[in-house]
Amino acid sequence: MARLHTVLFDIGNVFVRWDPRLLYQKLIDCPDALDAFLQDVVTLDWHTEHDRGRPFAEGVRILSEQFPEHEDLIRAFDERWDETIGDTIHGTVRLLEQLTEQGVPCYALTNFSHEKWPAFCRKNAYTDLLEGVVVSGEVKLVKPDPRIFDLTISRFGLDPEATLYIDDRIDNVRASEQAGMVGHHFTGADRLEADLRQHGLLA
Repeated sequence: MARLHTVLFDIGNVFVRWDPRLLYQKLIDCPDALDAFLQDVVTLDWHTEHDRGRPFAEGVRILSEQFPEHEDLIRAFDERWDETIGDTIHGTVRLLEQLTEQGVPCYALTNFSHEKWPAFCRKNAYTDLLEGVVVSGEVKLVKPDPRIFDLTISRFGLDPEATLYIDDRIDNVRASEQAGMVGHHFTGADRLEADLRQHGLLA
């Protein structure tokens, strides 16, 4: 097993729960209507364009023209964005704190709107512990595009073979492995802690 000395984190569903359903279950009472709305209107593909750098105002305009009957609900995705973010995953935050206390360099690579990222950081002080973050909306690339992994490696001077990459999406984990990193599919802080110890990243 390779000796690792650097950790690269994803953010959403690793440090905090993220799901548009958290917002829209407050706005759409009928479960079937809620499922249909998230499947057909406010979709992950649509939102990914914000992660790729499209302004929220533009995304809202485009989708509202396509679904004018849902304009108010679509606008809520921008205006009430904070409500798509759920509980902090405190176990992961504690692991980040332990890693940095032990001198392990920690970075992040996140699919995130450049518009929403600064406010998120202000509300989540643990992001200050990261030595650097590549935000997809700033670089106009999204995971699992190999180019965003190459950019991250170059920007932070990472040794891929000595870097553990952590993400809740298996396609992103596989992309990190294609870039030469060791991947960890995040399913919970306990399993992550075991993996960090196995790799010698935590004492």
